[in-house]
Amino acid sequence: MSVKELTNNNFEEFIKEGIVLIDFSADWCMPCLVMSPIIEGLSEKLKGKIKFGKVNVENNQELAQKFNVSSIPNFVLLKDGRMIEQFVGSMSENEFEEKLEKYV
Repeated sequence: MSVKELTNNNFEEFIKEGIVLIDFSADWCMPCLVMSPIIEGLSEKLKGKIKFGKVNVENNQELAQKFNVSSIPNFVLLKDGRMIEQFVGSMSENEFEEKLEKYV
């Protein structure tokens, strides 16, 4: 599994360098479950260019609040710890890849 589960304990360390995509989701969210294999696929495709992490909003509400995550799936793109883009909702793998390609 190339998408790392993140919590308050390892989040800051994970995002501090490079380009990182964080998938804010929950187990009960159908669109999140639909996006999961897409995120997995992109993490393989963009390995070495973008690091992928996943935050369960149920268990990590402080992190969700920090990025104003009110609806999920919610994807936050960071560069060296700073947010550069945010995408909300599900989309196709091609659509998602196009959005990410601008930053690699």
